[in-house]
Amino acid sequence: MSYSFAPLNDEYRKPVIDIFNYYIENSFAAFPEQKLSYNYFDMLLNATAGYPAIVAETEDGEVIGFALLRPYHPMPVFKRVAEVTYFIKPEHTGKGIGRSMLEYLSVEAQKIGIDSILACISSLNENSLNFHHRNGFQHSGTLYNIGRKFNRDFSVHLMQKTI
Repeated sequence: MSYSFAPLNDEYRKPVIDIFNYYIENSFAAFPEQKLSYNYFDMLLNATAGYPAIVAETEDGEVIGFALLRPYHPMPVFKRVAEVTYFIKPEHTGKGIGRSMLEYLSVEAQKIGIDSILACISSLNENSLNFHHRNGFQHSGTLYNIGRKFNRDFSVHLMQKTI
């Protein structure tokens, strides 16, 4: 399948939030417990200001995923570090799109002085933990039993990749 990346902008509000809401309702990949309104997209755009943020779309314009970097911390001393987020429609996972998005974000991140990417992953999201491990992330710590979703406690694993 052929796909391309486009900069995240307001044109993609609905498909991005729809993809995110799927994971909110059906997994531990997204941390919110309730679906988000389309207004949440404004917060995503604000959080990524000055950082790479993209959508992946097919040749016919279907948005099949999105990926973004955002500041890890507002203090300037941490400006070399960004936190990554990406979500792909379930029927398009396992096809290399996530890896391609990560590679794209990594190259763009280096251009703005970022040399370390962090991922915060639910302990109940084995697919994401495995994906990040396969793509060069190292386990950097665990925050034990800090989340509760679907009446289940979970920990958050911090993973880091130097780029």
